[in-house]
Amino acid sequence: MIAIAAMTPSRVIGRGSQIPWRISGEQKWFKEATLGHPILMGSRTFESIGRPLPGRRNLVVSRNRSWPGVEIVRDLSTFDPTQYSPEVFVIGGAEIYSQLIDHCRELLITRVKHEYDGDAYFPEFESKFRLVEPIRETTDYVIERWARQRRAPARQCIA
Repeated sequence: MIAIAAMTPSRVIGRGSQIPWRISGEQKWFKEATLGHPILMGSRTFESIGRPLPGRRNLVVSRNRSWPGVEIVRDLSTFDPTQYSPEVFVIGGAEIYSQLIDHCRELLITRVKHEYDGDAYFPEFESKFRLVEPIRETTDYVIERWARQRRAPARQCIA
């Protein structure tokens, strides 16, 4: 899985179920990256969008609700991303990112250069991922690709 998110320097990703900024080109990048891929989101993220996103298989996590035009994932602990092709993109919100970040092989992070107030935050990831490359930079944001760090092999102690 790949998580895709935009965040401020303090990791804000949302405020009151909305994205607290409108930055030219940032939503276009999201569409460009996710078009043709399954996207996985929480129910609050889906409700804030208000409709299934076209050109993508919309997977929504909800224990007891359903909506037309989306597939429902009832339990993340049994979710198997390998049954979806091409790769599943995790698109939020904060709770979904926190639950799935350890299962992601890559992150596409848009770092918004200005601070915005918010109440939803992206989890810490730098200790588990390494920066691979900057993808694009504007005066308002930089998009970065991060890959999961490989674990160092366990050292054996010989007495």
